[in-house]
Amino acid sequence: MMTKNNDLLYGPEDRIPVLEAGLLGLQHVLAMDVYVPPLIIAGLLSLDAVNKTGFLQVAFLACGLGTLIQTGWLMKMPMSQGPSYVPVGAIVGIYLANGGGRGGMATVLGASIVGAILLILLGMTGLYQKIISKLVPPIVGGTIIACVGLSLLPSAINDNIFQAAGNTNQNIILAGVTMLALLAAIVLSNYFLKLQKFLKAGSIVIAIIIGTLLASQMHLFSWTAIQKASWFAWPQFTALHYGIRFSGSAILTFIIIYIVLTTETTGTWFAMSTVTDTAISEQQWNRGLIGEGLSCLVSALLGSTPMTGYSTNAGVVSITGVASRRVFLAVGFWFIVLGFVGKLSAFLASIPSAVIGGVFSIICIIIMLNGLKSIPQINGNQIYTVGIPMVLTFALNLVPAKIMSQAPQFLQYFLKSPITIAALTAIVLNLILNQEYRVRTPKKSLEN
Repeated sequence: MMTKNNDLLYGPEDRIPVLEAGLLGLQHVLAMDVYVPPLIIAGLLSLDAVNKTGFLQVAFLACGLGTLIQTGWLMKMPMSQGPSYVPVGAIVGIYLANGGGRGGMATVLGASIVGAILLILLGMTGLYQKIISKLVPPIVGGTIIACVGLSLLPSAINDNIFQAAGNTNQNIILAGVTMLALLAAIVLSNYFLKLQKFLKAGSIVIAIIIGTLLASQMHLFSWTAIQKASWFAWPQFTALHYGIRFSGSAILTFIIIYIVLTTETTGTWFAMSTVTDTAISEQQWNRGLIGEGLSCLVSALLGSTPMTGYSTNAGVVSITGVASRRVFLAVGFWFIVLGFVGKLSAFLASIPSAVIGGVFSIICIIIMLNGLKSIPQINGNQIYTVGIPMVLTFALNLVPAKIMSQAPQFLQYFLKSPITIAALTAIVLNLILNQEYRVRTPKKSLEN
């Protein structure tokens, strides 16, 4: 079955040779910073090198299994799962408040398991799809997609380039060259039609390779960590190692976190639906939430953090034109391999963040533009349904940490997720302004 979207080289159900799917899947892995949240958590928990490596291993395994569950079995959309940034603060807080190394992680995993089971039950009841169809029409869905891209952009530019380790000027050069390499591959694909598939589909890998080679010439890429890493390592720090403990306050905290994660994942699904020009069916919505819950459950049992659909996938698909689910099954395979092959994991972790930031920033803009493109014609005051959530998204990225820390803890989880606040604002404004439009329309027609 060939895709109807002329911008895609391969549609979701198009078949790709195994080797090509594997290489294109690796491209997604390179563009995703899935190793960052686990490394942040490991650093905040002061884990030693062995524990840090083990924590990263199980995160990769959870990504792989979660991707296979969602893409190959349940939702069947071209996307991959990865650890979310949202629970980072909560995980550290619960860990330290419940004994640290003597039971803290067991409490975190227990709360995560309960939250994951609740997601599965919500999907099984069919309520999720009804909520979406009632509260998220195209104008709200498009706004959420735009806010997803906008919310990620400061992280791409600030965290990965301006505030990344090393010399700022060198980081800017690395990011700039990587961006130019990506754009050059896309432009050249329009002139050399025989190489179009290679240049467009592989544009991100080309850009990352060029950026990494430049980083090596600038002595910003170290082979030391790769040489020290073992070829094969069996995951050790699963739930069998930590144990499982249940705490009421921790469970309540994670229920709030999962509400936020569900909102963010919904935005990701909308983004991928727009990029691939494929509608999400009622059954897919519910099966997708079950898949989300299952991937989080598997992650918790492995000793890792909650998983979520990665919005960067939509940007990569838009750039490369490759949306085949076979590629994302390959992504799942690669993540599982990363969970066992230490040298490959070390190589990915050694790619300078400025190189990833150069690609990531373009991906963010494309996600945002795809969201704006999917918004239907706006009537009257409905312009605020789009505008105000975008303002809030930008504002929440600029709120000083000192002010954020003064808010109640449960509120901080929402405030630290601009997508959630934007989505809730868009839903409420649409309900209010849409109602106003419906009330006024009959009056005008009667007068005429």
